[in-house]
Amino acid sequence: MSHVLIKRTVLFVTFVLCWAAFAAVVAQGAPYTGAPAPGERGVVAFSGFAPGTIVVRTNERYLYLVLDEYRALRFPVGVGREGKTWTGKARIEGKYVKPAWAPPEDIRRDNPNLPQVIAGGDKRNPMGDAALTMRGGDYAIHGTNNPRSIGGFVSYGCIRMFNRDIRELYRMVDVGTPVIVEQ
Repeated sequence: MSHVLIKRTVLFVTFVLCWAAFAAVVAQGAPYTGAPAPGERGVVAFSGFAPGTIVVRTNERYLYLVLDEYRALRFPVGVGREGKTWTGKARIEGKYVKPAWAPPEDIRRDNPNLPQVIAGGDKRNPMGDAALTMRGGDYAIHGTNNPRSIGGFVSYGCIRMFNRDIRELYRMVDVGTPVIVEQ
């Protein structure tokens, strides 16, 4: 029986060492080998911004989290509809899980039947699973209760992500992370 235990231990250690070697290669910035399919998230070639910066390209409808000087993690997003988009620089000011949502005045004007506040986690809450707020809370990068809206010009200026993607981004960034929104 101890012979079987030794074999299993050797296999386990070999497996762990292989994964550790793979993780080390990835951590050292393995060369870019291919892009995800259009509309999918994944690591892509990207340069010109400091690592850790979030770059949103509204015309492309993608958000990029810059990983290093050559690569970024790309996420598909929904962006502001015509007349509601914005460009410029901001910083992440707050991080919230299942945030409540109080519709801003311009949204209430267009949708007067909305309640004053929709509780976090409510199926009607458009903020989804998490939100990263900017510019005094006027804008956010957030999840969505309408995944079909990802890839479109759909919001009042916020950046919408699939809930799985905002959960991932939420874990990867901190308050103070720079955000650049471009056409």
